[in-house]
Amino acid sequence: MFWKNLKKPFFAMAPMKDVTDWAFRALVAKRGAPNVFWTEFISADGLYHTREIKKISDDENPLMRDLRFSDDEHPIVAQIFSSKPEMISYATKLVAQLGFEGVDLNMGCPDRSIEKQGAGAALIKNPALAVELIRAAKEVSGLPVSVKTRVGYHKETLDEWLPVILEEAPAAITLHLRTRKELSLVPANWKLMKKAVEIRKRVNPNVLLIGNGDVESMAEGERLATDTCCDGIMIGRAAFGNPWIFAGRKSDDTPLAEKLTALVELAQNFEKISPPKNFSILKKHIKAFVTGFSGAAALRAKLMESNSTTDLERILRRNSL
Repeated sequence: MFWKNLKKPFFAMAPMKDVTDWAFRALVAKRGAPNVFWTEFISADGLYHTREIKKISDDENPLMRDLRFSDDEHPIVAQIFSSKPEMISYATKLVAQLGFEGVDLNMGCPDRSIEKQGAGAALIKNPALAVELIRAAKEVSGLPVSVKTRVGYHKETLDEWLPVILEEAPAAITLHLRTRKELSLVPANWKLMKKAVEIRKRVNPNVLLIGNGDVESMAEGERLATDTCCDGIMIGRAAFGNPWIFAGRKSDDTPLAEKLTALVELAQNFEKISPPKNFSILKKHIKAFVTGFSGAAALRAKLMESNSTTDLERILRRNSL
C-alpha cells in the first residue's frame, strides 16, 4: 500500500471538479508532482448507469474520460461519490481494474445536487450509511480506501463524527477544516487539526490524517504539519495558475512568459481529452494564469473570448508582452 511509503509530511493535490482533470494533472506532473494525485470526483451511480444501462462505450463515456491518467501521475487516487453501497462497490472494482492505487470516498462536498442524493456532506448527518459505504469499498478490492470530509455539518462535531470513520480503519482521512455550513466563506480552522490528531491517537493511530484548507505554499504546509502533527497536507485552490506549487515555487516567482507558455500547454492538453470537454471550462484557468501584471485585465478579457488553443495562441501573439 503506497500510503505507508510516503515520507511525512506528504503533499496531495486536492480533487476539484473541472480543474484536476488529466490536462491539468499532466501540466503539474511535468513541473513538480505532488506526492499523491487525486482525480476530480466522479459519480459512482453515473458510472454504473452509463456503462451498464446505457451501454455507452468507455471511449465515448464522459465519466470514463475522467478516470484516465498518464504514467507520470503516480500514485493516483480516484475519488467517487454515492449514497448507495452497491454503487460504491461497482465503482471501486472499476477503478481497481483501471490501475488506480487508491479509492477515496467523498463525504464533504456541499453541492446541493450531490446532497439531495444523500451523498457528499449529507453523509456527515448519516454516519450509519457512511460506515456502510466504507465497508462496501473495502470489501470488493485490494485498494486502500480513504475518505475526504469536513469537521461537521452545521457546527464542528469532530468528537462524534471522526471516530465513526476512524473505527472503520480507512488508510487515510482528509479533513477540510470547515463545516458544511461554512463552505469556503471563512478561514479554515487549523486548530481543529490538533483536536483531530488527538482523537486519532485515541481511536485508531494507524489512520493517516491529511489537512486541507487555505494552504498557499509548500512552506506553509510544512509549518502547519509540524504545528498540528498531521501526516499530510492537501493543496487545492493555491494550485490555480501555479502548476509549480508542489516544486515549492510561489506564483509570483514565475516569469510571465513561463506562465503563458504553461497556459498554452494546458490548453493543448485540454484539447487532447477524449471525448472532448467544452473549451469554456478552461477559462477559469485563464483567470488564474493571467493576473498580477500591468495589462493583465485587458489581456484576460481578450483571452476569455477564445474558443480553442489556436484562438488563445493567436491572441497571445498579437499581445506579446
